[in-house]
Amino acid sequence: MVQLYNLHPFGSQQVVPCKLEPERFCGGGRDTLFVAAGCKVEAFTVVGQELCQPRCVFSTLGRVLRLAYSEAGDYLVAIEEKNKATFLRAYVNWRSKRTENSRVCIRMVGHDVEAPFSETFRDQMSIVEMPLSEAPLCISCCPVKGDLLVGCTNNLVLFSLKYQIINEEFSILDFERSLVIHIDNITPAEISFCVGYVAVMSELEVLIVKLESDPKNRESVNHHPHKTTNPTKQAEGISNETSQLESDDFVICQKPMELLGEKSKQSGISVTLESTGLAGEKIKYFHVRHLLYRRFAPDISSCLLSDDVRLHSLQLLPIYQTGSLTSDRKNSSQEKVLLSLFCFFSLPHVGYLYMIVKSVELLSVYQYPEKSQQAVLTPQFLHVITSNNLQCYTVRCSAAAAREEDPYVDTTLKACPPISMDVCALRIQLFIGLKAICHFKNHVVLLTKADPETVPERRESPKRFLSRKGTSVNPKTPPVAEAGWNLYIVNTISPVQLYKEMVDYSNAYKTAKTQSCIHLLSEAHLLVRAALMDASQLEPGEKAELLEAFKESCGHLGDCYSRLETQHSHLALPYYKMSGLSMAEVLNRVDWAVEDGPQKYERGLIFYINHSLYENLDEELSEELSAKVVQMFYAAEPKQLPHILCSPSMKNIDPLTAIKYLRKLDTSGFSSVLVTLAKAAMALKMGDLDMHRNEMKSHSEMKLVCGFILEPRLLIQQRKGQIVPTEFAVHLKETQPGLLVASVLALQKNNKIGIEEADSFFKVLCGKDGDTIPQLLVDFWEAQLVACLPDVVLQELFFKLTSQYIWRLSKRQPPDTTPLRTSEDLINTCSHYGLINPWVNVLISSESLVDKNYMEDLSKLQSLICGPSFDIASIVPFLEPLSEDTVAGLSVHVLCHTRLKEYDQCIDRLLERCPEAVIPYANHELKEENRTLWWKKLLPELCQRIKCGGEKYQLYLSSLKVLENLLR
Repeated sequence: MVQLYNLHPFGSQQVVPCKLEPERFCGGGRDTLFVAAGCKVEAFTVVGQELCQPRCVFSTLGRVLRLAYSEAGDYLVAIEEKNKATFLRAYVNWRSKRTENSRVCIRMVGHDVEAPFSETFRDQMSIVEMPLSEAPLCISCCPVKGDLLVGCTNNLVLFSLKYQIINEEFSILDFERSLVIHIDNITPAEISFCVGYVAVMSELEVLIVKLESDPKNRESVNHHPHKTTNPTKQAEGISNETSQLESDDFVICQKPMELLGEKSKQSGISVTLESTGLAGEKIKYFHVRHLLYRRFAPDISSCLLSDDVRLHSLQLLPIYQTGSLTSDRKNSSQEKVLLSLFCFFSLPHVGYLYMIVKSVELLSVYQYPEKSQQAVLTPQFLHVITSNNLQCYTVRCSAAAAREEDPYVDTTLKACPPISMDVCALRIQLFIGLKAICHFKNHVVLLTKADPETVPERRESPKRFLSRKGTSVNPKTPPVAEAGWNLYIVNTISPVQLYKEMVDYSNAYKTAKTQSCIHLLSEAHLLVRAALMDASQLEPGEKAELLEAFKESCGHLGDCYSRLETQHSHLALPYYKMSGLSMAEVLNRVDWAVEDGPQKYERGLIFYINHSLYENLDEELSEELSAKVVQMFYAAEPKQLPHILCSPSMKNIDPLTAIKYLRKLDTSGFSSVLVTLAKAAMALKMGDLDMHRNEMKSHSEMKLVCGFILEPRLLIQQRKGQIVPTEFAVHLKETQPGLLVASVLALQKNNKIGIEEADSFFKVLCGKDGDTIPQLLVDFWEAQLVACLPDVVLQELFFKLTSQYIWRLSKRQPPDTTPLRTSEDLINTCSHYGLINPWVNVLISSESLVDKNYMEDLSKLQSLICGPSFDIASIVPFLEPLSEDTVAGLSVHVLCHTRLKEYDQCIDRLLERCPEAVIPYANHELKEENRTLWWKKLLPELCQRIKCGGEKYQLYLSSLKVLENLLR
């Protein structure tokens, strides 16, 4: 289906001042038009909208049958006919051609040029003759690399573009006959070539293959004279059968066929490669990959078959990598990287557009209202001519290429109109007697001839369509030049200008025809996107204007999907994101006025606002817009109302307005802990502590924790990438720190917050900077150990806690708030905190420790060291700040060294500092294989110290007596 719009893609037109009726013409780069007539080629400079001037004229060997220009290498190539013989010639350095009589250098392809002639070649046009064993039928230049492919009856010949270096300052363009592609059972009427992709078309068949340079398949290339063979015996049998049945009484038609990918090998067309490069030259292509084969059947509805029922306008269209729509990288021929490739061909009444990179897919089918004569495909449009009309259709190439280039297309970040969207005709422009068309830059070149040909062409037998090899493509002799012809250059208007017209036109469909409005705005969007992808065609300063139009088009599409009831309403989000509009700007585009009945809010707008409020955008809505958002969600999505009130963007909402709507949820039967917490937060914002307390008392602490899990932003928000505690969290820190710690722990357990984010939250909440650790964070770490969270790295958590305990003990620094758990609580509830060894209590009791907080930290540290999970070796290097001069420090050091089984060292320390604890220590630690230390270490040490006497003589003596009693 083709939609028709009456837009104006064509602007001004100018007449090309040709002296003779053109037989062939083509565009040359950005500013030149070549026109061949008789034995001459005229080059015209095309500048601006109203200026087409003769540039130069040069003679050809004979009448030009085919003409092509290559921007890579800046050369013109022609198939010429003289005395019923055809020749292939390339015109190089044609820009230096000053006058028609200027000297021209003619040379054979591949012949070396001697250095003394370098200055001559620099200043004059060269003609490179390329001899072929068969008559050339068609030609195609690679738009990326400039290589030349020539189609002959049974094969295609590839001439690689190269440069002969004359000296350090000068080189000349040349070609190398590098490859012959032998193709059986199809005679090329048209060919197209682009970076290894080859498209071949006969009257009713199209074959597309790719030449690949895979060294693994190097044996596929023949290096000797090639004899064509047909690998498909079935196809050979069909061909023989067809030839036997051909007569004037029978019409044998093969079935229509479409084969994609490797299946296209079953077409019966044999494709083999023969390398003809010079010895030692690097072989570029090694094997062939089949991509597409399509065969059409002639229309046999009438008794006589028209000779014009044949394919035409074969074309490969590349689209190159642009980096991004905002990239400022200049695209030159050396930097072009192929992103996607498209193939177009057409029957008289229908055209086909395929995408053939990565996968082969039919993109669009074009139904023409009249019989077409010729067509040209551009990244923005398809231009088709009939006998009296120039038609302009939209294409889907940019939509397909966008998906190849950007992995974020079709996500919540970016969007692009679908390639399945119906194509549309933008304009059908009347031109009487259209004969031929070509396109370059923003120019459409048309040949018209008002007087129709009076002599009808002879109709050939229908069996012309039955055999691939039975058709010759020798062009007919053109009629004698008659009056009434003209060569026009029709300038297409700028993409931005056409885009604006399409947007204005779409306003007529905003209310009446939803899909038509979206369709036309999508066409406008693709028009701008295609222009940005075709960066090589942009004038300086034009890209900024296109980018602005691109963002504007995204905004228009966002408006469509947000306000109109469609099945793709969710697309409002990515289009608004791409538009660069802020949430406030989007809301200001909404029509809030409703005359009768309640306001209706469409799904697209709700989806966009809801998603945007969840994203923690660094944007605060005004009080007025915040109230409208609350009103919108109360009417459309009441369950989301508590959530959207917690967004940082809703900071300026009037608390009274928010509570009014939250209470309506209660009265309507929608009551939950989340609504309660939202009202409590708003009460805090108003300073109404009584209301806040009443709301918090209405649910148990466990339910409140569940409410915080449902909406973490009640406690924690992010602004400009930083963790920001809410006013609610600050209040809980002062009034219910246990609930706060339990809530953050539940958030971490449910993957709503990360470990580092939680640590940062408590630091910011308590106003601690750098390495200062608040007690509330220590409480959180202890709670993590008790909860045994699976994603917590235990040893890292042990290190955090022991480091904090050691720092406080060494600095005699009390916690800044009362700890939530005592050491006894931790020992009873957490398996990682072990029972403190009995001898430690004896050691501690030897010195008075009146500071309760100090004792709690010491007990927690001792208990953690006595636990089963702690890696003692990892903490020993950090014990240095905790001096052994204190009983607390001594106990910790002895505990650690005991866990490391350094009993000798521990006995010496206890005998030196606290002899009364040495026997309880030995009784608890020296068991089983360590019991020999009683005799080998402890008893000798006590005896020796008693002999020495001193202040601790009585203590040593008492310990010895106890030891004797134990050893008896």
